[in-house]
Amino acid sequence: MTPDLPTRLLGGLSPSRFMQRHWQRKPLLIRGAFENFRPPLSIAQVKRLARRDDVESRLVWREQGAWQMEHGPFGRLPSAREPEWTLLVQGVNLHDDAAANLMAQFRFIPDARLDDVMISVATDRGGVGPHFDSYDVFLLQASGRRRWRIGRQRDLELDPDAPLKVLRRFEPTEEFVLEAGDMLYLPPAYAHDGIAEGDDCMTISIGFRSPSLAELARGMLEFASESLTERLPSALRGHYKDAGQPAARQPAALPEAMVEAALAAVSAVKFDAALAARYLGRWLTEPKPEVVFDAPDPATLPDLEADWPSSGELVLDRRTLMIHRGRMLFINGEKAEVDATPALRGLADLRRLACVSAKPDDGERAALQEWLEAGWLRYDS
Repeated sequence: MTPDLPTRLLGGLSPSRFMQRHWQRKPLLIRGAFENFRPPLSIAQVKRLARRDDVESRLVWREQGAWQMEHGPFGRLPSAREPEWTLLVQGVNLHDDAAANLMAQFRFIPDARLDDVMISVATDRGGVGPHFDSYDVFLLQASGRRRWRIGRQRDLELDPDAPLKVLRRFEPTEEFVLEAGDMLYLPPAYAHDGIAEGDDCMTISIGFRSPSLAELARGMLEFASESLTERLPSALRGHYKDAGQPAARQPAALPEAMVEAALAAVSAVKFDAALAARYLGRWLTEPKPEVVFDAPDPATLPDLEADWPSSGELVLDRRTLMIHRGRMLFINGEKAEVDATPALRGLADLRRLACVSAKPDDGERAALQEWLEAGWLRYDS
C-alpha cells in the first residue's frame, strides 16, 4: 500500500493521513472498508479451530446476569439457536493464509506493532461486555450485524466478580451498527461494547502489540545481563577491591565504597541503540509458543547454494516474523548471521523474493537455504 495514496480501507484517507490524524488519537468509522467482503474463514471453520489444543480460544456467556467464561479447546459448543454467547479465537493468522493476508493489508503500520487476528462468532445478543484495550484495534464486521457503543471512558474500574475485564460503569458517547465490510478503528483505552444483532455475527479484530514501558525496561535489563556472559567489557573484568578500608566500627554497615562500585559497574554496561535493536529484534520476532514449523522433505527442495533458480520466488511462511534495522536482520527470534542486504530487506518488507531479479552472494544463499529447510520460507516455482 502506497503511504500517500487514498484507500478505501481507511475511508478515503491515505495511510499517512490516517496515521497523522487518527492513530493513537481518535476513532474512525469506515463504511464499506471492504466491498463485497468475504470472511477468510466460515463460522464452521472458526468453530473447528476452537477444537484444537494448539489454538487459543474462549467462550463467553451470561448466566443469570453474571458473566461466565471458559477456555478451549472445545469438544462441543452451544447451539447456534441459543442466544447470548460468543466464541473468541486468537491468532487465526497463524493457522490460515487468508487471515494472514488480511492482516497484511494493515502493514502500513510497522510489523513490530502488528500482533494478530482474532475472530469472534456470536449468536443474537452475544458480546463480551464493555471493556477497553491497552492497544489499538481495527474491528471489521465480517458477517451479520453488531451494534457498537464507544466512549472515552474516564472511570476504568472493573467488575471484580467478572472472569474477564468488564467495566463496572460504562458511559458510551457514540453508537454505530456495523454490517459486513464496515470497520471501526479504536485507539488504546477507548471503551467499547459490541452486541450481536441476530445470528451469524462474525467480527474480526486486527490487534497490535503495545508493550508496557516496564516490560521494555525489564527486557532490556535481562538482555544486557545475558549479553555480559558473551562479551564482558574490560571495565568489568576483575573483582571489587577496597585497599585502605579502615577497621570497621559498625561491622553490619554496608560500605559506601561497595555501593559506589556497584553503580560504577552498571554504568560500564552500554545501553545504546545497538543493544536496544538487538534486544527488540530478537524479542519482536520470537514466534508465539503454539507455533511449530514443519521441516519439509529435503528431496522436494531446490539447492539454493549450488543452483540458484532462474524463475519462481521465495515466500515467507505466514508464521515467520522478520524485521531489519540498518545492517541487522532478525528472523524468528534469531539475529541472522548475514547482513540485511537489499535483497533480504526486500524479502522482509514484501515477504517474497523474486529469484530472477535477485543476485544473492554465497552467505545470503546459505542463510536462505537454512530457512528453507527449517520451513521458515518456501519456494514457489
